[in-house]
Amino acid sequence: MKTTFRCNCPITSALDIIGDKWSLVIIKQMLFEGKSTFKDFVESTEAIATNILSSRLKMLEEFDVVKKEKLPGNKKTNVYILTEKGLSLTPILIELTLWSKHNIQDVHPYLNLNKELEYVEMNKEESFKKIMENYRNRFE
Repeated sequence: MKTTFRCNCPITSALDIIGDKWSLVIIKQMLFEGKSTFKDFVESTEAIATNILSSRLKMLEEFDVVKKEKLPGNKKTNVYILTEKGLSLTPILIELTLWSKHNIQDVHPYLNLNKELEYVEMNKEESFKKIMENYRNRFE
C-alpha cells in the first residue's frame, strides 16, 4: 500500500497520513488507553471495522508511525507500538483534547475530559514529555 500525496503542502500531506477518521483514534488508543493488539483495538468503544483497522495499521506502519512486533512469549500475537514519529503526535492529541474542552463541551456535555486536563493545559511542555516518557517505559 502506497499513499499518494495530493500536493506538496505540509498540512495537506500530513492529513494524507493522519487526517482520516481513524488514524488519530488508533494513536490515541495506543498512547492514552494502553491498546497495542489488534484485539484491543477491535474491542474498543469506537468500534472500528476490522478491514479499516487493518488498513490503517498497515499505513501507519508504512510511514513509521507505529511498528509491529511479536508479543513476548506469544509469537502468534502482534503488538503495535508507537515509534518516536508516532509519539511526536502527542502535542497534537493534547491540543485536540483542549480544543474539544473549549469548543465542543457546550454542545457535547458528556465529553470524557480527564480531571488532570487543567494541569496539562497550564504545563503543556512538561505534560507532553511525561506522557511520552510513560509510554516509552511501558515497552522497555
